[in-house]
Amino acid sequence: MGNKLRTDRRRAVATILLGLAAASGCVERRYTIRTDPPGATAVVNGQEVGPTPVSQPFTYYGDREITLIQDGYETRTIIQPIKAPWWDNMLTEFFTENLVPFHLRDEREYTYAMAPATSPNAGDLRNRAEQLRGESQAVPAPRRGGILGWLGFP
Repeated sequence: MGNKLRTDRRRAVATILLGLAAASGCVERRYTIRTDPPGATAVVNGQEVGPTPVSQPFTYYGDREITLIQDGYETRTIIQPIKAPWWDNMLTEFFTENLVPFHLRDEREYTYAMAPATSPNAGDLRNRAEQLRGESQAVPAPRRGGILGWLGFP
């Protein structure tokens, strides 16, 4: 009788643990990038993700470098911080990811205005080109010889 009781308890505990594991929580994270006007190519951390509006799932919080490119508009680069919500920090992350019996969604939306491209003044452009040409034709200062020159010291 005692053996059967122990076996029944073990089965009950195993069933409860399996039920908790099956009903465990999950956190879904996603951000959406929108531009005004839409259709700009979005590049996030050096990887092209597509034309805006575009959504991407993510795992980790932190800064994203977003570059927006569109013909007729100035290219725009933004460092966008994505901060963790109050329920997803170092102390509570294990519980929200594994033990909460429902899904949590963290959706972020970022909208950026694109400025129309402006053409530089032809005179300013020519002056800048002449300045760069002059700098490129100047003779560089001689480098230091010996061990200090080898180490990169001027």
